[in-house]
Amino acid sequence: MVALRLIPCLDVADGRVVKGVNFVGLRDAGDPVELACRYSNAGADELVFLDIAASYQGRGTLIDVVRRTAEEVTIPFTVGGGISSIAAITELLRAGADKVSLNSSAVRDPELISKAANIFGCQCIVVAIDARKKESTEAGWDVFVNGGRKNTGLDAIDWARQVAQLGAGEILLTSMDGDGTQQGYDLELTRSIAKAVSIPVIASGGAGSLKHIEEAFTKGDASAALLASLLHDGELTVDEIKNYLIAQNLLIRPIEK
Repeated sequence: MVALRLIPCLDVADGRVVKGVNFVGLRDAGDPVELACRYSNAGADELVFLDIAASYQGRGTLIDVVRRTAEEVTIPFTVGGGISSIAAITELLRAGADKVSLNSSAVRDPELISKAANIFGCQCIVVAIDARKKESTEAGWDVFVNGGRKNTGLDAIDWARQVAQLGAGEILLTSMDGDGTQQGYDLELTRSIAKAVSIPVIASGGAGSLKHIEEAFTKGDASAALLASLLHDGELTVDEIKNYLIAQNLLIRPIEK
């Protein structure tokens, strides 16, 4: 059995961590490296940095933040946002990132997933999927890119299957409907994707309580839970979350005292 993971997410724009609701209304949440160190020391299992403005602004991910973070933290971290080439992936991994997350670029050029997986190994390649319920009466979810600004028309479950076949080692699945609302993860979406693929799925978007996090694992079949507002705003700590989940008999890596 592989331990379930808690992963703080640091959405970065213009060098600062930000948080919003449904991908809009962003507010400042602190310095990315400072927060990364705090969560690393607090016992988080991994970290995710997402440069949320990189894709639609047409620029690369902030390499300086990656270097500074790699010098300070002791846990693995993933970096995403504006990564569109093998050269960019190489630069980020050399700067100290453990994994890279592809989103818009993977939709534009699916072969980038397989090329990257072949060069760096599947374990280094995460594909982020931002999904929103279809507006029509049709069931399912559409895949969005460019920081949630563009509907690709791709079906989220079909796309998840494709990226897994292409060699992605993990899927970072964000419910745009739940993002920042603290109303709970989209368990139906998470479970549907997790059952459709054989690779780990990280649940993201909507955590508002300990019960929500528990349900991501027990009802959503997620391998990891991404957390942002709850931690940034000090509503819960990594320690509190882990102790609660361990008490629910979930396989969680305990914090070393």
